[in-house]
Amino acid sequence: MATRPEMARNVLLYWMDAMMALLGVMFLSIAVLHWSMGAISLPHAAAVIVCQLGFFGLFPFMLREAYDRRPRRPSRLALLAGLFAAGTLALLPPQISDMPSWVEIGMLWLSAAALYLPPPATVCLTVTVLGLVTGVATVLTGRPWEGILLTQSISAVGMIAAMLLWRWLWWTIRDAHDGKEAKARLAVAEERLRFARDLHDLLGHSLSVITLKSELAAKLATKDEGRAAAEMADVRRLAGEALAEVQLAVDGYQALDLDEELASVRAALEAAGMRCVVDARVDGLSPVARALLAWAVREGGTNVLKHSAAGHCTITIEAGVLEMRNDGVLGRPSGSGNGLRGLSERLVTAGGSFSAEPTPTGEFLLRAAVPA
Repeated sequence: MATRPEMARNVLLYWMDAMMALLGVMFLSIAVLHWSMGAISLPHAAAVIVCQLGFFGLFPFMLREAYDRRPRRPSRLALLAGLFAAGTLALLPPQISDMPSWVEIGMLWLSAAALYLPPPATVCLTVTVLGLVTGVATVLTGRPWEGILLTQSISAVGMIAAMLLWRWLWWTIRDAHDGKEAKARLAVAEERLRFARDLHDLLGHSLSVITLKSELAAKLATKDEGRAAAEMADVRRLAGEALAEVQLAVDGYQALDLDEELASVRAALEAAGMRCVVDARVDGLSPVARALLAWAVREGGTNVLKHSAAGHCTITIEAGVLEMRNDGVLGRPSGSGNGLRGLSERLVTAGGSFSAEPTPTGEFLLRAAVPA
């Protein structure tokens, strides 16, 4: 399933692709119109069309590069400028009486340059291009330069601001997503460290004593069999105690509290921008049933956070049946992951049932039932 940042990036890029296609068709139509009216020859029109196809074909790839990182290859920018100049300045006839349509392409090129250049260089380039465009347009149209400069300045600033805003929006969404993943990885790492520390504290002393007594028993085996047997008896006792402590630690690690999991999942979903409603009636449930439902709540919440674009999630528990509904279904599910598969096996083994699938109403429903 696509993530939210990837979806936001695709929406922005596909929208820009559609705009480039629309502008390309418009300017290609202008070249064809000039040829049909006899203003330019067929080879002239063909040269213009080739240059404009190159410009509007290269532009989307430059956007994709700029959205992923700050690009460091100005050669593409120079190539785009060459195509713009050849296709719209040098190749179009100079006797056009109205405002040349190529001016807007120049402003579009400026917006692309803003993605490649640092702000001071962008300002200098914008001033230079506006001066050149205003001068050439004034000569071609005979209109006052003040009006042309004002119009094109507004257009240039608007296009550059929009382009930078779109990229900033994508970078912000991407960084927020990366931050959430980093927090999840950090939480897992901290839990592993805690568990490792607990095991070390439990087993470190016991295993050290077992090692020393085993070595002592080996040395006494040929000298004092009675004492050696006593030491080995201590070793067996210590090993049994250590095993019991590990089992208690693992049981405590695996035990989940249903109320705590409900509160934790609700807080996590709301922190991710979702609205979460919890209606849990858990009175009368056995400790085993509560623990199983706690595992289901945890896995369901993780599934919503990682694999959906939900804005609303509802969690209900009644008569030992948990239902988690969210409105964030993204396409067709690719199959159950390891977490849901493991949860299903855990519930079925305990005599319950489990299902997780989209509903006809467009929601995703996780349903877990346990023996009350």
